[in-house]
Amino acid sequence: MKDISLIAFDADDTLWECQTYFETVEREYCEILSSYSSADEISKALFAVETANMPLWGYGSKAFILSLLENAIEISDGKLKAEEVKRILALGKELLQLPGKPMKGVVETLKVLRELDKYHLVVFTKGELLDQENKFHRSGLAPYFEDIVVVSDKTEKSYHQLCERFSIGVGQLLMVGNSFRSDIEPVLKLGGWAAHIPFHTTWQHEVIEEYEHPHLLKLEFFTQLKDVLL
Repeated sequence: MKDISLIAFDADDTLWECQTYFETVEREYCEILSSYSSADEISKALFAVETANMPLWGYGSKAFILSLLENAIEISDGKLKAEEVKRILALGKELLQLPGKPMKGVVETLKVLRELDKYHLVVFTKGELLDQENKFHRSGLAPYFEDIVVVSDKTEKSYHQLCERFSIGVGQLLMVGNSFRSDIEPVLKLGGWAAHIPFHTTWQHEVIEEYEHPHLLKLEFFTQLKDVLL
C-alpha cells in the first residue's frame, strides 16, 4: 500500500446515509398504491421497472422517481389518480433534498487524512450530477476533497479514466465504499486497492457474492481507515 497516492470515496452510504431514505420512501409509496396491490408485489414490480430503465436513465433519485411513476401506472392498470401522482412526486422531492449529513467518524477521519498531505482525496460516485453535487455541498465535506467526480456507472473503464485524470497507475488507487459490486470488485480486478465498509442495508441491485483478496481491506467502521493509512 506504500504506493497509494489517490484515495477515492464513494458518497451514498459511505460518506452520508442514503439507502434508508429510499427504503422509507418505498414503504410510503406502497401505502399510496395499497388499493391496487400488495406491498410485496408493488416492490417486486418496482425493482423490475428500475432494472429495465437503468440503461436509459441510470442511477439516482430522478431515475427512481420516474420508475415510481411508471410502475404506479402499470400497477393501477392506468387508473392512477392525479392526487396519487402528486403524492408520489412529493416523495421523490424529499429524496432530492436529503441532508447529506456525514456519518459517524467521517469528518474526523477525513481531517486526519487531509492534514497528512500525503494523498489526493476525491469523491467518486455514480448517479445524477446535480443531485450528487447538491448533497456534496450540503454535507459540508467539500473542504476535505480536491474534487467530486460523478459518473453514470462505476465500471472498469470509469476507474481507468479516474486514474488518468490524476495521472496515476491503478495500483496507486485506493477506493473506499460500501458496495462490493460498484466500489470494490472493479478496482480489485484492475489491480488497485479497495477498502470495504459495509452499510447496514444494501440496495438489492448492488448485492453480489463477496470474497477475500490481497488488495482488499475489510473495515467495520470509517475511522479504521486512518488507522491502516497512518
